[in-house]
Amino acid sequence: MRRVIVRRSSVHGKGVFAMRPLAAGERVLEYKGEITEWRDAVRRHRREGVAGHTFLFGLSDGRVIDGSRGGNSARWLNHACAPNCETIEDGDRIFIHALRPIEAGEELFIEYLLATDDPLDENVRAQYACRCAAADCRHSMLADSA
Repeated sequence: MRRVIVRRSSVHGKGVFAMRPLAAGERVLEYKGEITEWRDAVRRHRREGVAGHTFLFGLSDGRVIDGSRGGNSARWLNHACAPNCETIEDGDRIFIHALRPIEAGEELFIEYLLATDDPLDENVRAQYACRCAAADCRHSMLADSA
C-alpha cells in the first residue's frame, strides 16, 4: 500500500499526505531529482522555474537535488515551524522520516531552514513568509529570520 499521496494543501498549493498511519522514525520518502551544482540549478530555475516554487534541496557537499528534474512527490512537502517529519542526508540522498506517529490523512511537513544571499528586507521576508499557523510559528521559512 502506498504511504503518501499528493493533493491540495490548506497551507500552500499542493502537499504530501499520509495514506496510512506512519510510525515515529519510519522512513517515508526519498527526495529525488537530478543532482547538480547550485549555480546550474539556480540558473535553470531563473530560466524555467515558477515563481514561489523551488524544488531545490541542498546537500552538505555544496551540490543540490533539483526535484523539478526527475523528482517525486517529496518535492511537494510543505514547511512547518513544528514539523512532523525530518530530513536525513545519507551521501547524495535525502530521506524523509516521521518524527512522531502520523495519522492517515495528515499532511507531512518538514522545516525548510532556507538560506538566501539577498539582504533581509521586507520584500525578502514576505517572499519567505511561513503559512503554517502553528502556535510557535517563527513566521519565516528562513533558517536565520532575525
